[in-house]
Amino acid sequence: MQKTLPNKFHLLIGLFFMLSIGLLACSPNKIIAKKVSREFTNSEVINKYQVGFALFDLEKKEMIYQKDADKYYTPASNTKLFTFYAGIKVLGDSIPSLRYIEKSDSLIFWGTGDPSFLHSVLKGSNAFNLLRQTNKKLFFAPGRYTGDFYGNGWQWDDYNAYYQAEINELPLFDNMVLVNSATAGNMKITPETFATCFITDSAKIVGTFRVTRDFNSNVFSKPNINIPTKFEQQIPYKVSTALTVNLLADTLNKYVGIVNMAMPKDAKTIYNVKSDSVFKQLMLPSDNFVAEQLLLVYADKLGLPMNTATVINHVEKNYLATLPDKPKWIDGSGLSRGNLFTPRTMIKLLELIYAKYPDKQKLYSLLPAGGKTGTLRNAYPKTDTPFIFGKTGSLTGVHNQSGYVTTKKGKTYIFSFLNNNFVLPTADVRKEMVRIMTLIHDKF
Repeated sequence: MQKTLPNKFHLLIGLFFMLSIGLLACSPNKIIAKKVSREFTNSEVINKYQVGFALFDLEKKEMIYQKDADKYYTPASNTKLFTFYAGIKVLGDSIPSLRYIEKSDSLIFWGTGDPSFLHSVLKGSNAFNLLRQTNKKLFFAPGRYTGDFYGNGWQWDDYNAYYQAEINELPLFDNMVLVNSATAGNMKITPETFATCFITDSAKIVGTFRVTRDFNSNVFSKPNINIPTKFEQQIPYKVSTALTVNLLADTLNKYVGIVNMAMPKDAKTIYNVKSDSVFKQLMLPSDNFVAEQLLLVYADKLGLPMNTATVINHVEKNYLATLPDKPKWIDGSGLSRGNLFTPRTMIKLLELIYAKYPDKQKLYSLLPAGGKTGTLRNAYPKTDTPFIFGKTGSLTGVHNQSGYVTTKKGKTYIFSFLNNNFVLPTADVRKEMVRIMTLIHDKF
């Protein structure tokens, strides 16, 4: 016959059990989750469109709160975080700019996709100097890039916009024509080679000054009015092998020929700028041109065919196998609406990035900082000590932020805040997102 335990013993066990449940329910992360959940539930703005959100505790490796974090959203320029991580994994400390061989009296070179080559900000010049200083005859060997001039799913009617430059294996001058003025009526065109490509539309004598390129050719139309003071416009030019060679020859002030030749395995490499400077240009101003060209640089570095889909497939297979949801990753920049990621996948990606930087301040210096730098500079109040470091992403009806938030209590969390399919003004969506992220910084 079993003995019955004393009633006091049962009572102690029950109290211990209830105390344990109470302590668990009151754990800091559960408290945070309840408060954040209340903010989302009570938000009159957020309830008007599709929102995915995830908040992750880096120290405890614990997901604090999720709202539809397993659903797929259009990431826009949050895609650049994938491009950034791929670069961390693939590149060394510098960007390969040209591959070349010296054969008899000739120097034959191949493009790597390097966006820094004569770039307006990055100003990569090592490869250019190699070509300028050699006394050998120069020959460009095209054909390494096997993709289209636009990424999969890009909008054709954005062809004249600064953010949609064409893709090629040897980009020059950002693949852009720059039109600007120091004084009214004084128009400057860079590169000067394009000056003869401009025509005046005599019918346009009033309105805003704006240059428009013909869709299929490098014919640029300007209105028949004076260019305003301090005007500036970047217009993508139509790329071709012939134009690339002509631009390079004009800039070098020497002849450059074209040769049909496959690149040998023993081709030498000339490096241009430091990888971190290119990553900073990728992330802070959210440079689409740099993003797309970087994928080609990765392909060159990995010895892969120079093709966007090929290198993305390689990166997914070899470096992103631990993601919780398989991404639909289409391009480097996020211009394509074919890109689809979940918030919890963004969290894992940001965790992988974080682990690659023992010096967190170095990582933060490469990312937009709320109220201070890049595309987050005007999103948050101006401050000398930002608490948000991450990536924005915007298309029509899309406005996202994913990154790291530091709190007043010294914690660091990863977050992904994806807003899709809204018809409200983007400013309203941004304001609500900033409000919630500021609350997390202030209260937790």
